[in-house]
Amino acid sequence: MTLSKRQSVLDRSAAPASPAVPAPRTGARPRARRALSAAEIREIFHRFAAANPEPKGELAYTNPFTLLVAVVLSAQATDAGVNKATRALFEKADTPQKMLALGEEGLRNHIKSIGLFRAKAKNILLLSEKLIREFGGAVPADRDALETLAGVGRKTANVVMNIAFGAPTMAVDTHVLRVSNRTGLSSGKTPLAVEADLLAKVPPEYGVHAHHWLILHGRYVCKARRPACPGCLIRDLCRFPDKTP
Repeated sequence: MTLSKRQSVLDRSAAPASPAVPAPRTGARPRARRALSAAEIREIFHRFAAANPEPKGELAYTNPFTLLVAVVLSAQATDAGVNKATRALFEKADTPQKMLALGEEGLRNHIKSIGLFRAKAKNILLLSEKLIREFGGAVPADRDALETLAGVGRKTANVVMNIAFGAPTMAVDTHVLRVSNRTGLSSGKTPLAVEADLLAKVPPEYGVHAHHWLILHGRYVCKARRPACPGCLIRDLCRFPDKTP
């Protein structure tokens, strides 16, 4: 090895080591968001009410029975798609008796544009039979009774109780769950947990319309992929940390 090369090696070995760069922390917990106060929650719903005093569901129906059928059909389907299919259906079958008279094939022909139409047709005929047999053909205004009907779960029962009978229920769909989590109304990860939070936190005077406001807000403003935060009427109260500019 030449002298110059030997000196270069010695120089490198004698040089102080570079200081270690600390590895980035992984798995760090995000900072907890400040909880909404009762006054802030009241203000949220006050603004919703001022902007839309009488919010309506977007499913078309003519009576509690057709509402029930429409909500059963809306599972994994759009309201617009359901309304298109039920327009002619409800002209022919707006009672449990008429629905049974239509028969499974006739019902399928009306709703075949809707996802899972075969299973839904069976459920609608089964629930029609039970309404006649056990409830005199009327839709019950009781959650437990509604949940005994084919194709009816808690969310469907809550929608029917709210829209048909004016009960202050909270029907938690994906929109309500997302908006509740983002705004800070709830940290619940399941529909039932979010429902419990909303029932506990929403001021009673806003209870009947609350889930409609949250659904519409999630559908048209607080959207899943890119929320329209600049035009949001509760932006200053919302706890969502990733607001769009």
